[in-house]
Amino acid sequence: MSFRVRLTREAEADVQRLFDFVLERELARDGGDLRLPEQAIEALRAGIATLKASPFTCRKAAQSPFLRELVIPFGRTGYVALFEIEDASNVVVVAVRHQLEDDYH
Repeated sequence: MSFRVRLTREAEADVQRLFDFVLERELARDGGDLRLPEQAIEALRAGIATLKASPFTCRKAAQSPFLRELVIPFGRTGYVALFEIEDASNVVVVAVRHQLEDDYH
């Protein structure tokens, strides 16, 4: 079984915010790695793509068995994607945050 995965506008905005954060941080660093922001986005895309095959393997995020979190490793930390399994063929990512952030925005 393969699930269709889509991101809400809010989740897309989260991804853009995370990209911008890494880019600004690397631009401010002496000798910053300007490849790092794109690598972070690639890690996010690859992680989210795994939801096509196995969304139920991710940890539950609430009482509902359909609201879950995907941990996406990147560097020493990583990201967390909050998603909902809508039905037998659709998954929607509703938010993405860095693991060191307090909560979803």
